Amino acid sequence: MNYRVLLYYHYTTIENPELFSKEHLAACKEIGLKGRILVANEGINGTVSGTVEQTNAYMEMMKADPVFNGIVFKIDEAEGHAFKKMHVRPRPELVNLGLGEDVNPLELTGRHLSPEDFLAEMQKEDTVVLDVRNTYEYDVGHFRGAIRPDVETFRDTPEWVRENRHLFEGKNVLTYCTGGIRCEKFSGWMKREGFGDVGQLHGGVATYGKDEKTKGQLWDGQMYVFDERLTVPINQVEHVVVGRDHFDGEPCERYINCANPECNKQILASEENEAKHLGGCTIECTKHERNRYIVRHNLSQEQVTAAIEALEAETVK
Repeated sequence: MNYRVLLYYHYTTIENPELFSKEHLAACKEIGLKGRILVANEGINGTVSGTVEQTNAYMEMMKADPVFNGIVFKIDEAEGHAFKKMHVRPRPELVNLGLGEDVNPLELTGRHLSPEDFLAEMQKEDTVVLDVRNTYEYDVGHFRGAIRPDVETFRDTPEWVRENRHLFEGKNVLTYCTGGIRCEKFSGWMKREGFGDVGQLHGGVATYGKDEKTKGQLWDGQMYVFDERLTVPINQVEHVVVGRDHFDGEPCERYINCANPECNKQILASEENEAKHLGGCTIECTKHERNRYIVRHNLSQEQVTAAIEALEAETVK
């Protein structure tokens, strides 16, 4: 495989995010990368794809800039680009916690645990493991026994934790996310809220899955990623499927977007069930006048009508 995907973040000070974004986009395009990068006063967060030569050139460029001294890249081998385009966008903050008083990870954050230390602490009786990702990320894969906050966005997690404080009080709390950036802030917020000496998986699940000592142990399912791959394997020892098909509840690790462009909900669905429901997550979405599955597969009106009638007949039973 001659392509790679780079996942990284770095908390630092970027004086002019708007100007930096424009210049950085031009540099990325010149190298030939594709991906998505967010830039804020507090730092940078990105995922990019390219050939081995292109990704090497990018890492060298970043490491040569004193602003990004100490930056760490997580590298996945790939068969091709993981994105269609290259975007670099300025943002007020790298991860949106929606706090009145923000947390600066350079000043306040949880204990950084290596994959080996995280695995050891995770198995202690007084430990609770908190997944600070979104529900659709958790549903396709997570650490065994981890707490799943019932939230749709990261900024909803603080309130959920406050409402469920009893789950964490008096416990050794460990947090984890995809690459580590959300935990940098969230573990700091938990410490500020009085949850004790909170720990975080340094480098996130992406690093844990490649560690030669842990080999991704106690991770069930796949890890959700924010690019065209959608999911990647983590556990090198055993593979336990935890995802469940949106329609029939059968084991499934295949994510699709609802064919209704006004819904676009991500659901787990087999190819068979996607075809049966014409890509819609509900009958209403199946019937949507701009159903993308129907357009993509060039289905006739007769085929669409027959599929909808079959679904409605099942509902009546």
